[in-house]
Amino acid sequence: MRTSSTIRTGRTVKRTTRAAATLAVAALTLSLTACGGDDDNGGGDSGDKGGGTKAPASSVTLPKLDGESLEVAAVWTGTEQKNFKQVLTEFEKRTGAKVTFVPAQDPIINFLGSKIAGGSPPDVAMLPQPGAIKQAVDKGWAKPLGAEATKELGENYSQGWQDIGKVGGKQYGVYYKAANKSLIWYNARVFENAGAAEPKTWDELLDTAQMVYDSGVAPFSVGGADGWTLTDWFENVYLSQAGPEKYDQLAQHQIKWTDPSVKEALTTLAEIWGKKDFVAGGASGALQTEFPASVTQTFTGGDQPKAGMVYEGDFVQVNIGETKAKVGTDAKVFPFPAVGDTAPVVSGGDAAVVFKDSKAAQALATWLASPDAAAIQAKLGGFLSPNKSVDASVYPNEVQKKIADALIAAGDDFRFDMSDQAPQAFGGTPGKGEWKTLQDFLKNPKDVAGAQAKLEADAAAAYGG
Repeated sequence: MRTSSTIRTGRTVKRTTRAAATLAVAALTLSLTACGGDDDNGGGDSGDKGGGTKAPASSVTLPKLDGESLEVAAVWTGTEQKNFKQVLTEFEKRTGAKVTFVPAQDPIINFLGSKIAGGSPPDVAMLPQPGAIKQAVDKGWAKPLGAEATKELGENYSQGWQDIGKVGGKQYGVYYKAANKSLIWYNARVFENAGAAEPKTWDELLDTAQMVYDSGVAPFSVGGADGWTLTDWFENVYLSQAGPEKYDQLAQHQIKWTDPSVKEALTTLAEIWGKKDFVAGGASGALQTEFPASVTQTFTGGDQPKAGMVYEGDFVQVNIGETKAKVGTDAKVFPFPAVGDTAPVVSGGDAAVVFKDSKAAQALATWLASPDAAAIQAKLGGFLSPNKSVDASVYPNEVQKKIADALIAAGDDFRFDMSDQAPQAFGGTPGKGEWKTLQDFLKNPKDVAGAQAKLEADAAAAYGG
């Protein structure tokens, strides 16, 4: 059912069949539409109201680490950082170690390089790209996972999620956090006022957008100030339109960004990005809108929010939780519509990587590979775990439970975020590479050829030819 090919990031990508992808999307579609208005608990709640069974109190064995101190670096901010710190606090309680969270900046590889050059690397870092893991290994910074962490990973993760944390056949990363990046969230009141329904195809999405526009609300909110949101838009369109084989080839730079399939995807994107008043604030406004604001402005303002829909992953719930909107009633979601034969299934994630090979650092990696750790953050909302041993009942609302069930049911049948597979200079650096070129394309969606040429030039430089 699945074949493999080695890509430049040094990990193994498993190829899904179109049928498998279709089944995964069908399951997700059924799951999301079944949620209805039953949810009574927003994404930012603690989850204690849910009544679900929590993960076992102690399913993982950890050493005593009294007197040990650890630093964990990640780019997470706000609620996401606050929730992760609760996971670290529980590790402290169980081991006696003291853990300090170190806020990092994007690109995290550059941040880590500065810390290492100064002689103070963190013990563990959360890396958001497989390409970043490969770079950390190539530079001699990352340390392989020990036997206990590897054992915990093997017991709790599908082979595909283990493989994307490998470099050269060795396990370096624990994918603690996952993301379903094939979702569009919408303001239920806006849809009701517009008489709009959830679309299943790209053409239906355009029709829905027109209905929202005709009702007096901009159809889409786009966080264009953060280039990664734009790469996610492109990847969903490209995967669905060009298909999984082409997706894998472009991710590996086996085909050029000047390929006709890229032209087709950019032209399709321009049907939304280039449509007058389809994007809240226009291109200039979108380019000044950071991701969190792109979400909150969709779910505030009563009958006149700044937009009716916002595209992004399951983690949008964290930001919805900062408004008065309730997930499942005021804020609803549908799978990214099919542009080609099948709807896309794009995933992302953050992996824990050890930078100091100590007993304490390896214990923390083991902890993060356990269902106990993931369950703590899962119940707080806005978090999705690829750990198959986490009971979905710990998630705080029905929408999140169904998304989690669909992710685990998909097994290895997913495509990992393309830009995250690329060298960070191309796929993960603000103001450079794919992020910058797609921001320029949002500003001028008519220049498809120019965007392709710039993308190819930057990709060739980053991939080494």
